[in-house]
Amino acid sequence: MISRATSATLTYRMVDVNGVRLFYREAGPRDAPTILLLHGFPSSSRMYDTLLPLLADRYHLVAPDYPGFGHSDAPSPDDFAYTFDHLAETIEGLVERLGLGRYVLFQQDYGGPIGMRLALRHPERVMAIIVQNAVSHEEGLGPLWEGRKAFWQDRAAYEEKVISAFTSLEGARQRHVGCSSRPERYNPDSWTDEAAMLSRPGQGRIQSDLFYDYQNNVAAYPEWQRWLRDHQPPLLVVWGRYDPSFTVAGAHAYAGDVPGAEIHLLDAGHFALDEKLDEIAALVRDFLARHLKM
Repeated sequence: MISRATSATLTYRMVDVNGVRLFYREAGPRDAPTILLLHGFPSSSRMYDTLLPLLADRYHLVAPDYPGFGHSDAPSPDDFAYTFDHLAETIEGLVERLGLGRYVLFQQDYGGPIGMRLALRHPERVMAIIVQNAVSHEEGLGPLWEGRKAFWQDRAAYEEKVISAFTSLEGARQRHVGCSSRPERYNPDSWTDEAAMLSRPGQGRIQSDLFYDYQNNVAAYPEWQRWLRDHQPPLLVVWGRYDPSFTVAGAHAYAGDVPGAEIHLLDAGHFALDEKLDEIAALVRDFLARHLKM
């Protein structure tokens, strides 16, 4: 049961960062350790809506929408560079605007490249990292990535095929359900809402620009791995094994950089919170209770 005090702390806010209005969800006491929750594609901070109340009794939680996602502004690519460097800079601006001195990074999918950039820029701020189906090693890229890599080599030839698959309703459904044997556990509102967001004017180019830039994430994997080896952060990996894009090898690879990493493979898909919310919440609470000084 969620306590009244916990549920009552959940708020929905907007803040201006360098001329872009960013939406974020916030919960928990502000004097508690902060968890910065970074969402994936094509989701938004909404993916954490059910998790926040399960952690808010002990932690301060901030879950933003990136520019172009959810309720945040989606400026034209003519006026805003949709690269992971720029998204990370914008989220860093939010962190500074909110005065978040130190935090735990909770990063899923696109949240991985953004979180790792924040970690490289300010390692002193990172108390721990929680990875949920976010890749930092090439062995985590499944067979679907062959066509996506072809897009990086010849954008004009492959853009329509790759981006239409990314932005379609069926593509959004597959990202959630994957190969799960329990599709009835998945709320269809998740992917219908995401598909609606991706159908908004300008989204095709926004997502194409951002995914074209994803190749720079792959190129940065060795740098991220060095950072993990050098800093040895407390690291929890919770991984949906039915992910159609990111293989379980990507989860195990973290142990090569951080031998003390705690790795849990779950019977879930790319968005493991869809099916394993209670289990992930329990793993996070246990992990942070052991690694953070309260």
